[in-house]
Amino acid sequence: MKAFICGAGIAGLALAHRLHHHGWEVQVVDHAPGPREQGYMIDFFGPGYEALTAMGLRPNLRRFASSVDSFRYIDSRGRTTVSVDYTFFARALDGEIASIMRPALERMLRESLTDHVDIRYGVTIDRISDDRVELSDGTAVEADVIVGADGIHSHVRSLVFGPERTYLRYLGMHTGAYVFDDPVVFEQVRGQFVLTETLNRQLGLYGLADGRVAVFALHRTDDARLPEDPREALYRTFTGMGDLVERAVANCPPPEAVYYDQVAQIDASRWTDGRVALVGDAAYAVSLIAGQGASLGIAGAYLLAERLHAAGSVQEGLADYERRWRPVIRATQQAARDRVTEWFLPTSSVKLLARRWGFRAMRVPGLDRLLAGTLFPKNHRNIAELAR
Repeated sequence: MKAFICGAGIAGLALAHRLHHHGWEVQVVDHAPGPREQGYMIDFFGPGYEALTAMGLRPNLRRFASSVDSFRYIDSRGRTTVSVDYTFFARALDGEIASIMRPALERMLRESLTDHVDIRYGVTIDRISDDRVELSDGTAVEADVIVGADGIHSHVRSLVFGPERTYLRYLGMHTGAYVFDDPVVFEQVRGQFVLTETLNRQLGLYGLADGRVAVFALHRTDDARLPEDPREALYRTFTGMGDLVERAVANCPPPEAVYYDQVAQIDASRWTDGRVALVGDAAYAVSLIAGQGASLGIAGAYLLAERLHAAGSVQEGLADYERRWRPVIRATQQAARDRVTEWFLPTSSVKLLARRWGFRAMRVPGLDRLLAGTLFPKNHRNIAELAR
């Protein structure tokens, strides 16, 4: 059996790994010229953590993870308003959490593949017809299953399922991420997540093992259109928020080294069509604020591979994957819209103070597990059970 995967990101590489494990021939293409260097630091937990454990990659995850001791919020003068020991989160999740840069997670998956998995960069799909794909380099490939794992702006989804505007739900925010060198800032954020405690916008910083500083930025805007110059947009939005933030935005690299996009969800009524399937953000982006995009991308890829392996036909396997996985995605997307958004980025001083006191309440015995359940919900059956 042969699988053709468009997208060499987290979901596509996880799917390639698991299908190859089951004896499939796998080919992966990606339109980017090479592996991406931009991306966030993420708290990786939940179904994706379970899937990587089932795939035997948990030791690899630990090796690529970053060391984080605490996270804290600061005001515009740089004063700490809330500080939480990171062991609280690890304890609440029985140790099944890792802080890792998204590019590092992608690299871990890429390096876990053997040379038998063909990955080609700088190539994408021009046309899909039944079990055949025609590529931008003029070649054509036939496959038993064709998978779009090419992100929230999926080209495969546009070719087979229709234009992006049909599926994209804009959540009223833009986000950005980049990495820079500044020893002064690094010393202030080493081993920590440092986040601004502000209304309608937030900038976070964390020190990386190589001495650089990673930046995460988020702000509300009614205008869904992306700026021509993300660096200028970030400077305009986040200047005036204290010395630490000023140094961070002043060190913003050129636009090509900045990740910048809408915060959005993909709400698709179907993820499969004939031999074509979507997985990860291409099928069901839950958004940055849900905090589980990478985890759900890997878990969905694992489930798709397991059902294809167990089913009597490709179509049966694809249908079973969608039937089992859709309820988990629907619940996560709804929770992000209903509850997580205001906690993540408050719109009023009352809501900001409620969040502050919520974090402080974590020190009270008995409340820590309850509050952890809100931040790290387990709204799914065990991934092994789902895949069985």
